[in-house]
Amino acid sequence: MPAVLRYILRFGPMNPIAVRLVQGGSRRIRHMYIRSAYLGVMILVLLWLLLTQGSGAGGVAPNYGDLAAAGASSFAWVSYLQIALICILAPVFMAGAIAQEASPKTWDILLTTPLTPGQIVTGNLFGRMFFILALLFCSMPLFALTQFYGGVPGRSIFTSYLIAACAALLVGSIAITLSCSRVVGRQAVFAFYVTVVGYLVLTIGIDRWMVASGLGAGPNGKGVTWMTAINPFLTLNALLEPTNYPRASLEDPSLGLLGRWMLARPITTWGAGSLILSIVMIVASTITVRAGGLATMAQGREGIPLHRRIFRLGKKDDLHRPPRTVWKNPIAWREAAARNGSAGRILARWAFIILGIGWGVGLLVHYHNSAMSPSSFRLALSSTVVGELAVTTLVAINMAATAISREREDGTLDLLLTTPLSASAYMTGKLRGLIAYLIPLILVPSVTIGIAGVYSLFHGFGNESKAFVTSTLIGGTTVSSPVVLPEAGLIIGI
Repeated sequence: MPAVLRYILRFGPMNPIAVRLVQGGSRRIRHMYIRSAYLGVMILVLLWLLLTQGSGAGGVAPNYGDLAAAGASSFAWVSYLQIALICILAPVFMAGAIAQEASPKTWDILLTTPLTPGQIVTGNLFGRMFFILALLFCSMPLFALTQFYGGVPGRSIFTSYLIAACAALLVGSIAITLSCSRVVGRQAVFAFYVTVVGYLVLTIGIDRWMVASGLGAGPNGKGVTWMTAINPFLTLNALLEPTNYPRASLEDPSLGLLGRWMLARPITTWGAGSLILSIVMIVASTITVRAGGLATMAQGREGIPLHRRIFRLGKKDDLHRPPRTVWKNPIAWREAAARNGSAGRILARWAFIILGIGWGVGLLVHYHNSAMSPSSFRLALSSTVVGELAVTTLVAINMAATAISREREDGTLDLLLTTPLSASAYMTGKLRGLIAYLIPLILVPSVTIGIAGVYSLFHGFGNESKAFVTSTLIGGTTVSSPVVLPEAGLIIGI
């Protein structure tokens, strides 16, 4: 084999790290269950759609037009499902890059090998991308079945696969970049997962608000928006529904260069943008991995990383720490304090609180000072609250799942059982500590919708037309109702 070809292949298929990841992951029962569940869900959904939509109405045998429409509809639903599953499973596979390589000792060992920094980064990326691409390719025969019904162009099938692959590549590049930075640790795995889900929900909510306000492309403003090209679900929607979700015209002189790419070519923009961002992050990771990551590069003369100096945490391995006041139940205090034991956790928690409430206040101010309709405001507010509730719920589920299992695995539970603490005190402390940590997060959606309720309670602070909506009932009676119930914040909190 030529030396040049061997050198190139060591960045991909012949990379020792990629080979190790593929061989090790292929033997894991967990990965087999994930692949089987993915393919099983795809098969069941496609079969159900074809059986329900391909049958003729009233017991009459369907004609070729009905079969083509059923095939097109089934393909659309399964394509959305595939994107959703890839966006859910990609962080699961890629999170291992953050958790396993977060320890500096792992990187110290890798840097002593003959591998170059580029080979280390690309090996980690492509070794984990293999499993996601395998999921995509294993579902290709299912999409081929829709060709028998007609109504589904082959180009649409391959384009949908390209959109999903670009989404997986972007998520993988972000995970590898976080791993190489050495700033985050194992505690960032779930934050990474929540960030991916929150980003998707936020961009879809903004897109729905822009479409409802007539700010999209197309003759009635109901087409693609500036969010379409940066969200895989919206990009797939632009591909599958060109009539209901039209794109802008390339000949429109008012778009400008950026508008032509974002509004007229959202699919191309998503693919090219994902590829460019991935390359930039891979190059940045290659530069920083040999230097010890961003954590080492940001250390001062004292050897304390910048993010720990900001929060006055001192060195990570210091033998002395300032004394702290412990609650009456030490388990409750430890559970609440351990969740804020690092700068990343503190920053993530308060960033969610400040950004969530700030977004709600900004949305209300925009509604008060603009021509935004009440229906558009309700849609934007409900999307915001749903996104905040989804993030809070995911955090609560993760904390509840790891509250006891983590201590059982590292042996801490065995030590606690030797103390005078009773089982009821242990369980009560766990519950109290989790609630104490989650209360500020639960308040975010309550405060967000509560601010809008206060706005209606005070009659829009002089702008009563914004605070109340007039509706006409069936009998012709008109009823004036607040745009948001004043007690909505309490209801959400409960």
